[in-house]
This record gives sequence, structure tokens and C-alpha cells, in this order.
Amino acid sequence: MGEKHRRGGLSGAFVALLTLIACLPIFAQAPPAPAPRFVVVLDAAHGGDDLGARIGNQSEKDYTLALSVKLRSLLVARGIAVVTTRESGADVDADRRAEIANRANAAACLNLHAAQVYSGSGPAVHLFLSSLPPATNTNPEFVPWRTAQSAWIRRSNELAGVLNSALTHAGITVTLGQTALPAIDSMACPAVAVEVAPQRQTDTANADDTGFEAQVAEALAAALVEWRSDDSQFGGQSGDRRP
Repeated sequence: MGEKHRRGGLSGAFVALLTLIACLPIFAQAPPAPAPRFVVVLDAAHGGDDLGARIGNQSEKDYTLALSVKLRSLLVARGIAVVTTRESGADVDADRRAEIANRANAAACLNLHAAQVYSGSGPAVHLFLSSLPPATNTNPEFVPWRTAQSAWIRRSNELAGVLNSALTHAGITVTLGQTALPAIDSMACPAVAVEVAPQRQTDTANADDTGFEAQVAEALAAALVEWRSDDSQFGGQSGDRRP
């Protein structure tokens, strides 16, 4: 009988222990913080009644949208998240374009343009940075909207260097410059305007050079893959948001 009482007592104690454990509060383990996403914003210039330049048989607004669609497909195929500022021929104002890029926490933004080449130099790509002067004292807690890009000029210049290298490697003539860029001036991210000049304008030339457009898109995609692979660029931009 003593043995049975001991077994019964142990069983009762075990049940009581399980009951006590079941009554204890459960502290849920916090889920791990999501890894920062590498996001590229593609900003097809013009739209609506703003047709832009005439590029052969189409308007600049249509050319840049087609280039945005092509480049987005190439980037998504390479595992890069893409946000676009417009998906149709509708107009998007400069503030909205900047807002989209800033909300996306973009690691890079390409402001896409197109133009004709009126010389014998042939197809080319022009890369432009904002003409804002670099900020001398950056406060991540407060960034003036109209001059936000001034804190990112150095990073934008580095992005332009990567784009230049990839385009040149693909055999494409590249020129670099600075100009007033209202859409980019309010962006708090590395941002470069990419102006594609398909071919020289002549009376009979058709500037709808899809082969050159595809070549440019491939080179830009390769450049952005390289930009992503640089841990210092990716960590700095998508992690602590420091220019």
C-alpha cells in the first residue's frame, strides 16, 4: 500500500506541476526584425499633357514609360524590388514622384529621360546629378523637402559612377553633368537622371532604336545589381538611412 501511495503522490504532484505551468503567463518571443529591402525606384519622366521631346515616332513620355517597364522586368528577374512612379501615360507631379521614392526607402532612384542627338556622335546616355550644392551639416531628423537631395549628392555621385562604369563597359558613350532636377531635388536617396539619346536625328532616321534601348536597360540593370552587392552602400542606405 505504501508503494501505491508514493506513486499516487508523485502522479498528483506531476499533474499539479503541469497545471501550474499551464497557468503561467506566456511571453511571446518577438519576431526577428525583417531584413532591409533593397528597393529601386524607376521614375519615368513626363506624362499627361507633358509629352517631352519627340523621339522618332513617339513622345518622350511614352519612350520613358517603355524603358521603365523593360528595366523593371530585368531588375525583378534579378531579385530586386522595384517601385515605379507611373504605370500609365498619366501625369505625376514632382512632389509626388519624390514622395514615392522617399516612402519606398529607395536604395537608388533613376529618373528616366530621352533626347535626340543632333551631332554625328551617335547613340549616347547622359547622366545628370542635381545641381544642388552638397549639404555641409546633415541632420537625419530634419531634411528640408525642397533641398533634401543636397544631403545625398555624394551618394548620388557614387551611384552615377557605377552606372557610368556599366554603360561604358557595354560600349555605350556616356556624358556626366549636373542640372536643375525638381523631381530629384526632394528625394532623400541616391538619385540620378538617366537621359537616353537613341540616335542622331536626320530627315530619314527612325529614332525608335529598340536594340539600343535594350542595351541600355541591360547595362542599367547590371549596374544596379553591382550597387546592391556593395555591402557598404546597401547597409548604409537601407539600414540607418545615413547619406
